[in-house]
Amino acid sequence: MCAVGTYFQGANFFVWTYITDNYVQLLTANIVIAYAISVYVYLKSFSVDTNYPNKDLRELAIRGNTDNTIYDFYIGRELNPRVTLPLFGEVDLKTWLELRPGLTGWVLLDLACVAKQYRTYGQLSDSIVFTAFVQTYYALDGQHKESAILTMMDTTTDGLGFMLTFGDIVWVPFLYSTQCRYLSVYPVHLGWGGVAIVSAVFALGLYIFRASNTQKNVFRTRPDDPSVAGLSYIQTKRGTKLLTSGWWGISRHINYFGDWLQASPFSWPTGLAGYMILPAGSAAAAAQTFTMLDGREVVQGEAKGWGIVFTYFYVLYFAILLMHRERRDDGACFKKYGEDWNRYKAIVKWRILPWVY
Repeated sequence: MCAVGTYFQGANFFVWTYITDNYVQLLTANIVIAYAISVYVYLKSFSVDTNYPNKDLRELAIRGNTDNTIYDFYIGRELNPRVTLPLFGEVDLKTWLELRPGLTGWVLLDLACVAKQYRTYGQLSDSIVFTAFVQTYYALDGQHKESAILTMMDTTTDGLGFMLTFGDIVWVPFLYSTQCRYLSVYPVHLGWGGVAIVSAVFALGLYIFRASNTQKNVFRTRPDDPSVAGLSYIQTKRGTKLLTSGWWGISRHINYFGDWLQASPFSWPTGLAGYMILPAGSAAAAAQTFTMLDGREVVQGEAKGWGIVFTYFYVLYFAILLMHRERRDDGACFKKYGEDWNRYKAIVKWRILPWVY
């Protein structure tokens, strides 16, 4: 629909203008919706039959049933709350929230910012084209490979509470689109060299992420496959095997490093972010001035560098998130494998990035 609307109306398509003109209102509405869903699933969780097995196939999350109201509301009491809707049938709310509104909203916000830059300057910068493209690819690729979410800790362990609900429909779309929002006003030009560098980093991160995950999945499902047949491993008392070579001999979560590396170029195109909007004709002495179609001029001036708090926050936050997740994984694996996990850590010493962490 948006593609067709843009074809006929260009950057003035009403969806793009509505998003940018009502950004704060949309953000506020999503926050309200996040609270509403969180309250609904929290109250509904008290109807779960705790006898095992139960006919409804409903289950409470281990970490969300502590009798601490605030914590349980935040982390989520029920593991996979579902609703039944006309025409759609039964919907797993947690999986739907993780994959649909947040990721799709992220893409739509990015594209609305692209349209805004075109309305403002009459052209598009290579930085916003690159950023919108790789972020759209990242989001749509996640939706395309949605079955992978079934093995993630969010699905298997965490309940649906305020943490995931707010993260899915507020944090992801509105925080992750910050770079395009910035570039819609200050159109940084990377040049072919700059585009080549950020593209190479993104491609390298994507390769590490994909190759390591593929190797793990092949080893689990087809251990006789020639690509993994010669890899060393530890045979655990549980009967499963822990890889100690290949990608998984480099670090215990080399895939996390690849995920972070492919996401880091989301922020790089913003440079030393920060800008000021000045009246027409008042920025003649500025080194780099962008003139809007309405005559106003955008320069960095004294604001240069102050914007990195916002445009690079995603990269820092994502690193902290992955480090925290690795710690949670480490604890869960110790409970699962016991001393075999300690044997594994003695061989594969690094958590995520060799010689660094």
